[in-house]
Amino acid sequence: MDAHAFDPAAQDLQALRDEGYQRAFIALHGRYGEDGTVQGALELMGIPYTGSGVLASALAMDKWRTKLVWQAAGLPTPAYELLTEDSDWGGIAHRLGLPLFVKPANEGSSVGVSKVKREDELRAAYEQAARHDKLVLAEQFIGGGEYTVAILGEQQLPVIKIEPASEFYDYEAKYLRDDTRYLCPCGLDPAREAEMKRLAQQGFELLGGAGWGRVDFLVDGAGKAYLLEANTAPGMTDHSLVPMAARQAGISFEQLVLRVLELGSH
Repeated sequence: MDAHAFDPAAQDLQALRDEGYQRAFIALHGRYGEDGTVQGALELMGIPYTGSGVLASALAMDKWRTKLVWQAAGLPTPAYELLTEDSDWGGIAHRLGLPLFVKPANEGSSVGVSKVKREDELRAAYEQAARHDKLVLAEQFIGGGEYTVAILGEQQLPVIKIEPASEFYDYEAKYLRDDTRYLCPCGLDPAREAEMKRLAQQGFELLGGAGWGRVDFLVDGAGKAYLLEANTAPGMTDHSLVPMAARQAGISFEQLVLRVLELGSH
């Protein structure tokens, strides 16, 4: 395979067409990388790319609108409220309970996310999140564990349980720290794991997801799973979850890359 690294921060996207690239493996994160922007640009240039299309990429990046879709289909997702600078902080704390999470709706990698333990911390958490996006959510805390399901076409890879050593699975835990624990096998009984996989596939497809992706879950004390968010361009680093789940399923990194390329339909 004749593969080359290409960074849109260093080169104009037009160079992809000018230099004759035949396909793009999207490994970008956050705004412009996984929110439909680069996907739309590649479509305009007629260059096939991996993963979901423009609509699903934009929708999955927007945590609020993702929740609206899942709620409309009757899928479980943590309770939430939209925040503004005039929000009734006491009312929000009462309705959602404490602790809770405050997060920008359109960011990835836990950027701008705060775990709020006291009502008087809510405004500062909102202001921090609002620096990243004008749309901010307060979300119910569900404390029975965090899990993730990787999707390869119609195949769901083994579930991974995430156990951060820090307060929650934040940016540092995802990319920098080496003390986050990833359990695969995840420890769930087969029926619960199968149900989580089913929910992951359903939730991903409801958003229009295609090719490959990852769906994150929270589980409550009774073992009920709640869809948290979907990722249409998952990480492929040495800390990343999809390669980890693939290894557990007997799929090497090289085989995973080729499989994702085969699944590319745009």
